[in-house]
Parts: sequence; C-alpha cells; structure tokens
Amino acid sequence: MADQRQVFVSGLDTAIDVMGGKWKVLILWSLGESTKRFGELKRAVDGVSEKMLIQHLRELERDEIVHREVHHVVPPKVEYSLTPFGESLVQALGPLGAWGCEHRERVAQIRCQNA
Repeated sequence: MADQRQVFVSGLDTAIDVMGGKWKVLILWSLGESTKRFGELKRAVDGVSEKMLIQHLRELERDEIVHREVHHVVPPKVEYSLTPFGESLVQALGPLGAWGCEHRERVAQIRCQNA
C-alpha cells in the first residue's frame, strides 16, 4: 500500500491543519484549563453540537493532541486531556488569543462598517 502521508510546506500549514475546524481551537483552549469529561467540554464550548464535538475529539486524539482516558466504573467515565504535544500547541495559541483580545473591538467595528 502506498504511503498516504500529507506533505506540509511550512510550519503554519501544519499547525492550521491540526487545529483547523470551527471548534478545535476552543476545545483545545478549554482542555488547556483542565481535564474535562465530555459533558463539561460540551458546556465549555458553547454552540458545538454533540456530533461535531465527537468528530473533533476523535481527530485530535488521532493526531495525539488529546488523550482519552476511559475509567471502567459504573456509570462509565471518560476524561479528555491534552498530551504534552497538545500542551505545546495550546501554548502557541496564547499569543493569538492575546492579539484577539487586543483587537476585538476594532475587528467588530470594521465588520459593522462593512456589513
């Protein structure tokens, strides 16, 4: 079977590919605060559907960004946390979040003017 690896040409396209999707950054940011169960994540990421949350968590788990821990208890308990690899990605999001906070009002004004 042929090698199906994706070819990345820059660090930026690699990072965007891993955290692409409407909800992944918010999921990562929430997990950066603490380990969470599925319901806690769903409440923390306001507006995400259950289907999309499951899909994004599976993709992040596949990319070894998120760790899924199944506790064999009754009722079943599943927790999600960042791997060290995922923690490094969340640290990289910090400056992006700071930029957003600094320029939030300006972006809103510009979009309102151009609507």
